[in-house]
Amino acid sequence: MEAIRLEFQPEIKEKILNFLSSFSSDELKITPEDPDFDENKKKVHAAYANLKNGTAKLYTLEEVDEILENTISKHED
Repeated sequence: MEAIRLEFQPEIKEKILNFLSSFSSDELKITPEDPDFDENKKKVHAAYANLKNGTAKLYTLEEVDEILENTISKHED
């Protein structure tokens, strides 16, 4: 299947949904968009920009392992 994102005026939502309901579930699946999509998109773009310009904080596998071990040990009780 392919996916597209539609942007439309709220007053035509019912018309669009009525039209789309004429397709079978094998032909079309309506999946609600993540309400945080735009915010997450901004975060990803900012992180990518930091990576490109060299200001991102990067970790080695050993550092990540240590961070995870410390986090796990704090929550073990």
